[in-house]
Amino acid sequence: MAQLQVNIGNLQLQNPVMTASGTFGYGFEFADLVDLDRLGGIIVKGTTLNPREGNDYPRMAETAQGMLNCVGLQNKGADYFCTHIYDAVKNLKTNVLVNVSGSSPEDYAECAARIAELDNIPGIELNISCPNVKDGGMSFGTSCTAAASVVKAVRQRYPKTLIVKLSPNVTDITEIARAVEAEGADSVSLINTLMGMSIDIERRCSRLSIGTGGLSGPCIKPVALRMVWQVAKAVKIPVIGLGGISNATDALEFLMAGATAIQIGTANFLDPAVTMKVIDGINTWLDTHGVKNVHDIIGSVQVLNNRNVLM
Repeated sequence: MAQLQVNIGNLQLQNPVMTASGTFGYGFEFADLVDLDRLGGIIVKGTTLNPREGNDYPRMAETAQGMLNCVGLQNKGADYFCTHIYDAVKNLKTNVLVNVSGSSPEDYAECAARIAELDNIPGIELNISCPNVKDGGMSFGTSCTAAASVVKAVRQRYPKTLIVKLSPNVTDITEIARAVEAEGADSVSLINTLMGMSIDIERRCSRLSIGTGGLSGPCIKPVALRMVWQVAKAVKIPVIGLGGISNATDALEFLMAGATAIQIGTANFLDPAVTMKVIDGINTWLDTHGVKNVHDIIGSVQVLNNRNVLM
């Protein structure tokens, strides 16, 4: 069996397979279907300082090889997580991280500070890239200055592992990655959903209540893979890759593109046990190819022209 352990800053993962926020609940909902203790980590659903009701229905629409959603960060707030959810996840033998969002740098920082008080939550994922909320979210993730301001505010109040989730809805994602790295991010995760739309031609209206939503699933994988490859070359901190990962082959592609770890999202809806299959599949591929440590393939991709000359 190959060595699968990886590190995200000071955070040690037993393997590089994590679950993406918003697709795995708080983790315990999947306990009858998945051995949660085998996961590298769980990113729980988005949490804000104050409760949010989210957007009106309909919030989801199927697309070719993917889905659109505009849930809008519905949650009961940071205090509810601390008093009601934490006890249910604190004893899991995997890393449980909280996805934190807000409408201002101060909101982000206060929410992060409250989560920091929980001993068994070793890190947070800062969501500056959600396209489905009226304030905050993606507005912070599309500007280097805005992204840096949020990370700076959170870093001053949050001492543990800080992952920043990046939006693909930008001109140059590497600039945003470098900006948050400079303000103290321990890692970046990418990509969040792409902005998309679907129309009911009989009713002549959008299939989503706010018109647009976040596109996820296999259809976005080539875009996600390209962005992970670019960002991994642009920053010195670990990159966590996500976007359309459905099997071990997809995960291995992201690792070879430069991701230190990966997250599985939409595929959890189709196959709740997909994470276990990906962990086993990565290990099988490494053993079959005589690779003893997963680090040996991270960032190993080569770009060749038609004469097999490295470019």
